[in-house]
Amino acid sequence: MRIFVALGLVMLVAGTAFASTTPTDTIRGQVDHVLRSAAASGPGDVERRRAEFRRVANALFDFTEMSRRALGQHWSESTPTDRDAFVRLFRELMARAYMGKLDKYSGEPITWGGERVDGDQAVVESQVITSKGTRVPVEYRLHKMNDRWAVYDIYVEGVSLVGSYRSQFDKIIRTESFTSLLKRLREKEQALAADR
Repeated sequence: MRIFVALGLVMLVAGTAFASTTPTDTIRGQVDHVLRSAAASGPGDVERRRAEFRRVANALFDFTEMSRRALGQHWSESTPTDRDAFVRLFRELMARAYMGKLDKYSGEPITWGGERVDGDQAVVESQVITSKGTRVPVEYRLHKMNDRWAVYDIYVEGVSLVGSYRSQFDKIIRTESFTSLLKRLREKEQALAADR
C-alpha cells in the first residue's frame, strides 16, 4: 500500500512548472501547492482531483519512454500501431491504478535527498515518511525531453516500477502474444473504470 501511495503522490505533486532548472525542482516544485490543494478539497472534489492528477502526470512523465522500457525488446518487435495502443493503455492503467490510492493519502511528509545529473540523465532521491515513522525511499529517474526534465522510472524501496511491469509483460508476450497483452490491459482498464 505504501508503495502505491508513494507512486501516486509523485505523479500528483510534481506539477507543471517546468521552468525549474534542476530535476529536483521539477519534481518538488509543486508539492506544497498540490498538498495544500488536496487538503483544501472536500469529498465532492474527487473528479477535479483526478483531472488534475491526469494533467500533471501527462506533463511530468514520459509515458512513451516508460512504455518502451517496460516492453524491453518487444518494443522494437511490435508495430507502430501496437506501440501507440500500448502507450495509451499503459498510461491509462497507471493513472487509474494510482488515482484511487491518492485519495487515501493522509499527509505523510516527504524529504528530499540528493540529486545526480549526468548530461541529460538524472536521479532524484526522496523519502516518504509513513505515519509509523518508516522511511520509504523513492528514487526518480529522469531524462531531458526537449527543454524539460521528464520521469521515465520510479524506484520504491529499490524496486523499479518499469522493471516490475517489464517482467510481467515479457512473460505474457512470451507465453501468449503481444495481442494478448493488449487485451489484458484493456480488460484491466475497464475493470478499474468500473471501480470508480
